[in-house]
Amino acid sequence: MSETLLINGRVIDPASKTDGVRHIAIKDGRITELSQSPFDAKRLSQATVIDAAGKLVLPGLVDLHVHLREPGEEYKETIVSGTGAALAGGFTAVVSMPNTKPVNDCASITEYILKRAGEAGKARVHPAGAISKGQKGEELAEIGEMVSAGCKVFTDDGKPVTNAKLMRRVLEYAQAFDVPVMVHEEDPQLAGGGAMHEGTVSTKLGLRGIPALAETTMLARDLGLLELTRGRLHVAHVSCAGSVELIRQAKAKGLRVTAEATPHHFTLTDQLVDESCYDTNTRVNPPLRAESDRKAVLQGLADGTLDAIATDHAPHSPIEKDLEYDRAACGLIGLETALPLALAQVRAGAFDLMRMVELFTTGPCRALSLPGGALAVGAEADIAIVAQDEEWVVDVAKLRSKSRNTPFAGRKMQGRVKKTLVGGKVLFSDEG
Repeated sequence: MSETLLINGRVIDPASKTDGVRHIAIKDGRITELSQSPFDAKRLSQATVIDAAGKLVLPGLVDLHVHLREPGEEYKETIVSGTGAALAGGFTAVVSMPNTKPVNDCASITEYILKRAGEAGKARVHPAGAISKGQKGEELAEIGEMVSAGCKVFTDDGKPVTNAKLMRRVLEYAQAFDVPVMVHEEDPQLAGGGAMHEGTVSTKLGLRGIPALAETTMLARDLGLLELTRGRLHVAHVSCAGSVELIRQAKAKGLRVTAEATPHHFTLTDQLVDESCYDTNTRVNPPLRAESDRKAVLQGLADGTLDAIATDHAPHSPIEKDLEYDRAACGLIGLETALPLALAQVRAGAFDLMRMVELFTTGPCRALSLPGGALAVGAEADIAIVAQDEEWVVDVAKLRSKSRNTPFAGRKMQGRVKKTLVGGKVLFSDEG
């Protein structure tokens, strides 16, 4: 197999602290050379050449939080369509949530997901297994069996683990396999069937609110259990200032806690529910919160309190979304808009470009002990090539996801993925 030479791109690689023009040689799916000097004409003539002049060359992005909906809800998304959307967003690997139908709570479902991902041949898929059987919060799922089958993390995402004894048990049991436990922090009683963040906007709109305390109360409990068990905890979709501070304090104590935040939580606020006239694409869980919370999440991403940006890509069809606001399903699609939304925060000065790339690469890989996230000799050639300044408008008809539930429809974005390579192969190209 002839080699591929990726030349003239500005390589941003947090793992090696590289920021500069580099020339990359790829053969048999792996990086064989990273050079500051251009390759000679003879070598170029004998290779497949990708000229990335004027573009960013990043390690393939890794998304810790994606709903692929297969098996069971293929009308919303499939592994093929979801991993295709991932590639279009620069993601070469995603962690698939277990709230499928049936729930991924046993090895056979895990094996099915991995088989389908292999057949799709697009972005890599790391399955998350359920904490409890059927995600009912009653009985521990077959953790060891699912680890052997390929699960990288365990979560009842979409549902909080309200049973403290069960939460303690999974934190203890997962240590035998050194896998983290991911938590969806929500006190159902405090959330009380609310539809959006509790505050002046919810009062104005006449919608039942969900206080930030519904998140922080459960997080405080789980951090207490983490301190007791000395396990590994990963906090999903952090949305409020109180949670950021609790995680900051826990890290200062030396607890093994990591956390993620979504682009919609660091970009949007509850004001959008009013401004969009109850657009149900703004209904997410946890809800869009106040401006002070948005700023606190950005600060947490900047200072290392939060470890990763994750999309919580949650496809829904019009069946679930075209309803009254408080009856509509929670969730939005995010794989194809995450990178430009993060780049907008770089331009706004919330964090620098190197930190942003870290939040999409080495950060998520460290959090869940995943492979990838770096450009190095011998590494899998998983790479995203990005035109940092290219402007485009979100056209839902052109998105690769099967679903269209995004509040960013019609919004102008800056920053676009031009090519995505997985194992050295160009699996997505926006350049014809």
